[in-house]
Amino acid sequence: MTRFTHLDDAGNARMVDVTAKTPTVRSASAVASVRCSAEVVQALRDGTVPKGDVLAVARVAGIAAAKKVPDLLPLAHVIGVHGVVVDLEIVDEGIDISATVRTADRTGVEMEALTAVTVAALAVVDMIKGVDKLSEIVGAKVVAKSGGRSGDWSRE
Repeated sequence: MTRFTHLDDAGNARMVDVTAKTPTVRSASAVASVRCSAEVVQALRDGTVPKGDVLAVARVAGIAAAKKVPDLLPLAHVIGVHGVVVDLEIVDEGIDISATVRTADRTGVEMEALTAVTVAALAVVDMIKGVDKLSEIVGAKVVAKSGGRSGDWSRE
């Protein structure tokens, strides 16, 4: 039977105590995409989106978001986010976003990576919504993690 670590024996939410854990190097990567119209894709490629440099704004939003996870998720630990890389690529369907977050701490950074890509995607939508009201965020998921007790993992 699977035991959820964020629930106590009575089923109440709790913050997992990681005090006794030894800090280790950990990383996690996540992806998401913003799907939008061909008109927006062309404007992104031409650099003519009315609100400005969409990719730069989204990149900075994703980096900032990775550092704010404990403010957003009530059971997340405050950890040292030691590195964040957010990449955005314009593709025919819109923008593909990836992020990798690294730390040397007592718990993983999967939520930080997922938050980075989803907030970067939100920033993209905010920047293009005046041109394309039908844009959508799709495919947000963790694709890999390394370090910690459970070791390395990657999505096939």
